[in-house]
Amino acid sequence: MTGVVTAVSSNGAYSFTKPNRDSIRVLAGLGVEGDVHAGVTVKHRSRMAQDPTQPNLRQVHLIHEELFTEVGAHGYEVAPGELGENITTRGLDLLGLPVGTLLRIGDSAVLEVTGLRNPCRQIDGFQDGLLKQVVGRDEHGNVVRKAGIMSVVKEGGVVRPGDTIDVRLPDGPHRPLDRV
Repeated sequence: MTGVVTAVSSNGAYSFTKPNRDSIRVLAGLGVEGDVHAGVTVKHRSRMAQDPTQPNLRQVHLIHEELFTEVGAHGYEVAPGELGENITTRGLDLLGLPVGTLLRIGDSAVLEVTGLRNPCRQIDGFQDGLLKQVVGRDEHGNVVRKAGIMSVVKEGGVVRPGDTIDVRLPDGPHRPLDRV
């Protein structure tokens, strides 16, 4: 199973969107070099307010480019980096990956999937009504989150648009992603 990186983004300041870059460097155990969410402990404001000593399971945010097409069918225009992701992908069912999946990106970067991004109200501040497009309920009433996945950096490296993403599924039973 493989996919491709279509864009990379980072921001050193708290902001909903992240500017696109020619490349980003991911640092083992920390996240994206120079990004406001990099660190061993949580960096998202709401989580820091709860407990700033929590481990940072949200070091790198990935989102599938196919989501932009999906929301576009409902009148929303979204481009890479605008939903705050660090890596935009194409050709991978990110949301269907199990916890613990390893993503080898480019020559040396390895990310471990930790869970789903839990979309927040800031998405409606970006485009009114968009939150309902990226979080909803399935036919059984279960919450469905589509705003990408979160990961931690296992091995550092440079990530660029055009890099291949190779997927290594974990051993054992499939553990579906939940919000982190």
